[in-house]
Amino acid sequence: MNILIVGCSRMGASLASEMSERGYDVSVMDRKSDSFERLDDRFSGLTFKGFPIDNDDLITAGIESCDAVCAVTDDDNVNLMVAQIAKNVHHVKLVLTQTLDPEKSEAYEQDSLNPICSTTLTLDAFISALEGYNEEQMLEFGSHRVKFYSMPIPKEFIGMKAMEIQYENDEVLYAIINEGGKFNLIEHYNVLLKEGDTLIFSKLVD
Repeated sequence: MNILIVGCSRMGASLASEMSERGYDVSVMDRKSDSFERLDDRFSGLTFKGFPIDNDDLITAGIESCDAVCAVTDDDNVNLMVAQIAKNVHHVKLVLTQTLDPEKSEAYEQDSLNPICSTTLTLDAFISALEGYNEEQMLEFGSHRVKFYSMPIPKEFIGMKAMEIQYENDEVLYAIINEGGKFNLIEHYNVLLKEGDTLIFSKLVD
């Protein structure tokens, strides 16, 4: 998962370092270059100096190719605008928005901006939301276990047919959820993979 964190506040820096250590591709954007000093040795991603609500700066920071955006500046209004740009302009599938005001959470929820109120929740809420996005479930069939998991379509898969993907051993593409939310079981491997798809794989574990 490619994650763009907008705002290298204490929360943003902690989140960036933690997700980077967990193996995610993380980029951080902030208007002040000295804010990046908050990042610790666990961070191995990229940093970009830019204005959070400037679309050109967001593009430079990689918003067009990211799977998730976390708006975690110290300004609720800036976070809201960043989240709206991410969702409505760049169609980022997972947008998380920090708010310091619990009363704003309901309005954010109505816009599907996934608010996390830092006055009541902590860093763990962001980590759980990000890692929970790649949903994974284990099912047992007799003496065998099969893992099902989902992922946003990687950029390099767009325009390919399902048969052209390189699969791991005992892994198959089980279904596709298109951008409109329709669930389609894979009936043949000539199906064309499109931008906005969520891929659901199954894999025989044992």
